[in-house]
Amino acid sequence: MGLAASGFPRSRAGARHLMREPHVGLLARDRRLLDLASAALDSPAEPYRATLFEKSGQANWLVVWHQDTALPLSVRHDADGWGPWSTKAGVLYAHAPASALQKIVALRVHLDDSTPANGPLRVIPGSHNLGVLSDADIAALVGRERSHECTVARGGVVAMRPLVVHASSKSAVPDPRRVLHIEYTSEMSLAPGYTLRVA
Repeated sequence: MGLAASGFPRSRAGARHLMREPHVGLLARDRRLLDLASAALDSPAEPYRATLFEKSGQANWLVVWHQDTALPLSVRHDADGWGPWSTKAGVLYAHAPASALQKIVALRVHLDDSTPANGPLRVIPGSHNLGVLSDADIAALVGRERSHECTVARGGVVAMRPLVVHASSKSAVPDPRRVLHIEYTSEMSLAPGYTLRVA
């Protein structure tokens, strides 16, 4: 994909805000991915954000059970259900209500095999239908429901909703586990005053 040679800023866990990288932008608009995202959203899909997750023996971490509720936005507009606000690498973010998050799906493109040994994505199936949950609600849900490991071969794609409760453990092997996480929306304008920023 050309990501290894690209000069974008990286953190220990990978890199954020990659939609303007030429290779990433081309992949995000590949007809096969657009068709997958459009089918999941039941509407024409538009990519707006891309993140590289890069787990290895040298950069190893775990992710606790959570939902993805923060979205990159063009301008700040205060209304009930939105916030708190933050800035990440110069991009404005706000936590969004379920009504906005239901218009989004992420496609996780696996650049390496994802196996039980290298810290794969784990999800609580069906949890995206429960709305935005508190930390206590997430802990209770994880305690009573069975999780599913999303193991995928290199080149495979996993579709996930931002509200699905998910986590990942540390890798137990030195081999890399790289995932390009591309988010799509059915509407760039999620609500009056709230427009997604391409990031």
